[in-house]
Formats: sequence, structure tokens, C-alpha cells
Amino acid sequence: MGTDGEQVNSPTKHTGRSRVERVLERLGNVVDVLRRNQLGKVGVGTFAFFLLIGVFGPYLAPYDPTRIHRAGDGSALRLAEPSLAHPFGTTNLGRDVLSQVIIGARISILVGVLAAFIAVFIGVNIGLISGYFGGWVDDVLMRFTDIAYGLPFLPFVLVLVFLLGPSLWSIAIVISVLLWRSTARVIRSQVLSHKERPYVESARAIGASDTRIMYYHILPNVIPLAFLYGSFSVAWAVIAEASISFLGFGDPSMTSWGQILFNAYSSGAIRSAWWWVIPPGVCIMLLVMSVFFVGRALEELTNPELRHSQ
Repeated sequence: MGTDGEQVNSPTKHTGRSRVERVLERLGNVVDVLRRNQLGKVGVGTFAFFLLIGVFGPYLAPYDPTRIHRAGDGSALRLAEPSLAHPFGTTNLGRDVLSQVIIGARISILVGVLAAFIAVFIGVNIGLISGYFGGWVDDVLMRFTDIAYGLPFLPFVLVLVFLLGPSLWSIAIVISVLLWRSTARVIRSQVLSHKERPYVESARAIGASDTRIMYYHILPNVIPLAFLYGSFSVAWAVIAEASISFLGFGDPSMTSWGQILFNAYSSGAIRSAWWWVIPPGVCIMLLVMSVFFVGRALEELTNPELRHSQ
């Protein structure tokens, strides 16, 4: 992050360096922290595992998740316990649970990452503009943020999903509508500190525009916080998507972990068919845990004192 004396990202210090080079330097710092932190390694490894499953799910799933399997007498293989043919058992309709869990990883991860990206994009821009300009701009944007904080997350999201329809894009956008709040506040507080530093004054003195100062000089210094809150947003978005689907507001044509839990609950087998409930629940837990581990590691970039407590 740099201190006042270091004048990070000052025009003099970074003369001749492109914006791409500076962004790559920040990304290198993120990779270095994740490489050194044990929890970060576990988090990255677990998330990469689920990401690979999400990408290659159609090739890894042993069956079509919508296929109805049948017993020897021709009847549907309903609520069959785990076996070699079906390691996670079958649903009340005779569908393979393992195949559904593998295919469901793609939707859960995609919604989580997409919603987090949108939320961080909104939060970073609101924080930059609010903190840099101050005055009435800061008052308006922060009161808008206060209003967003006053809205109950899950009920508000459910209403919007009901109005917009249960598609992947609408669910991701609706979740991001309220996820940006914390990012905006934290980025704003950092910008309030950085805009008074010598490197910003130097940029103003040589005629740099407000937009260039915000996005070329200040933004690279708050990028670590954007990564940190982006990782937390992924976790919250995964939980939110699972909650929306479990409550019956998800897209029934999409197979996600929350939708699997909803089907188990609505069928009345949630207590007896443990093999139908535990796998998606454990996957949600592990994915969220992995993202929080990554976030815990990234805190080193925003709080260097944590490096001495490892």
C-alpha cells in the first residue's frame, strides 16, 4: 500500500512504466502472498479444484444429470442409496446425484464470480469518485450507500429475482446490487487518505486530470483491497445463489447446488435421503471456505502486520 514517505505511484517514481506493467506488479504481489500463506495455498487449491470441475463437468459426470435410471424390473431407481454405479445415490426421480453435483459446480461458481466482479466494479468506482471529489458528491453517494445498507439482503434479492425472472444473469446481477456496499466504503476511506499524499499533489501540479489521477495514480494503490473484498463477495454470492435456489426462486432449468437442495426438500426426502443432501452442502461449504482462506491471505496486502503473526 505504501506510506506517505514512500510516495507510492508518484509520477517521478513510475516514469516510463505503463499502466499494464503497474497492474502486473500488483498482481505479482497478490500471487506472492498466496504462495507464501498456507491457508492461501489451501484456498487456491480447493477453488481451482472446483473450477476445474465446473469447466470440465460435462466430461467428468458419469451420467446425464436429467437421465432417469431404472431398476431391473423397469421401474425408476428412486432414492437408491450410494453404490458403485451411483456413488452419491439417486434422487426421487431416479437421477444420479453425483452427476448433478458435478454439473451444479459450474452454475454456482459462475454466479459467484460474476456477481462478485459486478459488485467490486460498482463498489470500487463509487468509492473512488466519492472519496476523491468529496463534498456534495461524497454526501450523495454515501447516503445512497446507507440506503443500500438499510435494505434486508435476502428479502430484497428474492423480490428482484421474482420481478426479473430466475435466469443466471438476473440472479448474478440481483446479488451484486447489494454486495458492493462494503467495498465502496472501504475504498472511499483509502482514497480519502491517498488523495492528500504528495504523489497526487504532484500529479495535479503537472496538469493531470481528475480521471487520470483516480484511475492511473490512486487506483493501483487500492487494488489489494479490491481483490480482498472481491474474494469475500464470491463467497457471499455463492451462499446467496444457494439460498435463492433453495427457497425455490432459482431457475428450474439450471442444475446448481442450491437447486439440488431445493429438490431434496420439496420432495420430502431431505431427512431420509442423506446422500442427496450432504454432497451439495459439503461442496458449498468447501467452496466458501476456500474463498475465505484466499481472502485471509490477501489481508496481508492491506495489513502487513499480519505477516509477522503467521
